[in-house]
Amino acid sequence: MPPKEGEIRIPSGCAISGVFSKSGKNICGDTIVKSMAVMHERSNGLGGGFAGYGIYPQYKDLYALHIFYNDKKAREDCEKYLDRTFEIINLSKIPVRKSPKITNEPLIWRYFVTPAHNRLVDSQLDEKEYTARTVLKINREFEGCYVFSSGKNMGVFKAVGFPEDVGEFYRLDEYEGYSWTAHGRYPTNTPGWWGGAHPFSLLDYSVVHNGEISSYDANRRFIEMFGYKCTLLTDTEVIAYVFDYLLRRQSLTLEEVASIIAAPFWSTIESRPEEVKKKLTYLRNVYSSLLITGPFSILLGFEGGMMALNDRLKLRSMVVGEKDDMVYIASEECAIRVMEPEPEKIWAPRGGQPVIVTLEGRQA
Repeated sequence: MPPKEGEIRIPSGCAISGVFSKSGKNICGDTIVKSMAVMHERSNGLGGGFAGYGIYPQYKDLYALHIFYNDKKAREDCEKYLDRTFEIINLSKIPVRKSPKITNEPLIWRYFVTPAHNRLVDSQLDEKEYTARTVLKINREFEGCYVFSSGKNMGVFKAVGFPEDVGEFYRLDEYEGYSWTAHGRYPTNTPGWWGGAHPFSLLDYSVVHNGEISSYDANRRFIEMFGYKCTLLTDTEVIAYVFDYLLRRQSLTLEEVASIIAAPFWSTIESRPEEVKKKLTYLRNVYSSLLITGPFSILLGFEGGMMALNDRLKLRSMVVGEKDDMVYIASEECAIRVMEPEPEKIWAPRGGQPVIVTLEGRQA
């Protein structure tokens, strides 16, 4: 039997991987699965997951809701609510391959929806805020329901298991997209369960994370003042909401967000040119509660792009590879070389230095 949670502690555990085509060409989902398989030892089977972008071109203008249900009653209650708040264009079970390696699976359903017009108008919200509030309400108030993916033309697939087994379970070899991120979990302080697997997602933002957030309570208390609610028993959930708040609701740039959650030390800020110093000081003061402390490496996926970020001391590994229009990011170089045996460039970003890639012709 493999070691149980708590029997072995690997502080640098968890594996992350990402692949991105700047030209927007399709990448088969099995590519990212293979990159995770070579980092098998960084996980312990208590969580694996993937996020793919560009995977639903036939429904690209609709929100794709992926939902876990504990039982049939939870599904019926949630569907009644979805029917009132959205126009449901298509719904079905998410297709899976049954496997003895993936057990105790909940009911896993997928809905392609658009906000109900009259309700959207009455709410006086834009459709993203309307959808985000609906998702958060379901996760907060509907027992036995968890919306784990809610973006357009993207989807999250996660479970309890090793990542290569999770990829096989969700039949990712049948999906293609221009961007993929992945996670293999080695939980040290939180339980291994289906909802606690990475990625964590809201709208088109998805986050995979290796590390521990010692500032979790401060980050959570701040973000919950703005309508978010952390319910999933793991610290990474708050990072997804921080990105949504800063990028979508505060309209900050990716570079500005990076300088908030992995803020330079005050001594570093003091050494910068006056205009840069003034801006960094402002961001640190206004968003001081969103500084993420502790060791971490993060991959953020979003519509049309990806960002990688280490903590400012670089206490977790992260390697970047490039060839032609392709960008590869992973915890270990071996994961990159499985996807591209002969990269043109391999390098490790500095602590707090964001690596941002976007589709050609699109600004970050």
